[in-house]
Amino acid sequence: MASSGEFHVRMCGQEIIKYDLEIKALIQDIRDCPGPHSTLMKFNSQVKEKFSKLRLRIQDLEQMAREQDRETDRVAIQEETESQRRQMLSNQTAWRKANLACTLAIDNMEKDELLQGRENLSTRQRKATKESLVETSSNITESLMSISRMMAEQVKQSEDTIGTLATSSMTVQETNEEFKNMTGTIHLGRKLILKYNRRELTDKLLIFLAVSLFLATVLYILKKRLFPFI
Repeated sequence: MASSGEFHVRMCGQEIIKYDLEIKALIQDIRDCPGPHSTLMKFNSQVKEKFSKLRLRIQDLEQMAREQDRETDRVAIQEETESQRRQMLSNQTAWRKANLACTLAIDNMEKDELLQGRENLSTRQRKATKESLVETSSNITESLMSISRMMAEQVKQSEDTIGTLATSSMTVQETNEEFKNMTGTIHLGRKLILKYNRRELTDKLLIFLAVSLFLATVLYILKKRLFPFI
């Protein structure tokens, strides 16, 4: 158990040293930061994250000191904890100073750029105006070409539509002629059917008369044979 506790204390101390070195490196990056403010804010965000982790590890080390059985170990770990806490406070002070120096440097640089920019403002405005005119002319030309292409496409579509309508008209006319021919054929067929029906009725009537005559003849012959004296 004792060796395990010593191992955790040693690991915690190593992490504290690692975070301390990383914070020092970030503070140096802030001192050397040329700008802009967004880059400085990014460095500050990283420093805050490292300080948060460092503070937690120092608290863990302090808790480990309370859990030690031997007084000598507890005192040694507490002294190490206080030393690391003082080092953290020193880093926080250095961080604030580096931030202030970097902010002033960036502000002065931006002021210098603003002063130089005013001197060249007229030149840039004229250049920007020319570029804007060129871009506007180019856009107008492109728009005219686009309109011309659209009109050409519409003309082609109109020609295709007219051709389709002409083809459809011819098809309708041909269909109308076919309907007329079919109508004539239907009338002719109707006449033939009516004529056939009349002929069938006449044939039936003639057959009926022939059968009636035949039966009458048969009846007459039978009557003469069977009843000769009547």
